[in-house]
Amino acid sequence: MAQTTSDHKARQSFLARPGVRRFLPFFVVTAIALIFIFENRADVEIRLLVPVVTMPLWGALLIAWALGMLACVFTVRRRASRHSRQTR
Repeated sequence: MAQTTSDHKARQSFLARPGVRRFLPFFVVTAIALIFIFENRADVEIRLLVPVVTMPLWGALLIAWALGMLACVFTVRRRASRHSRQTR
């Protein structure tokens, strides 16, 4: 005898999955940021305390974006470990 559909687990659409919903905004913002970064190709002068460095604007923006992503990763990891200690 054939099994009824209520016995089978209902399939969720791709966008309804929790992991996709959590990371989709990250990927959208990352794509927009990278497009913005690589469209700015002019050279700029940046003062690093004492020396003045001339570099492409996309390089400076990419470094700032990477440092922001690194800070975000450390913040999320720290917050997750703090929450796991409180539940024990």
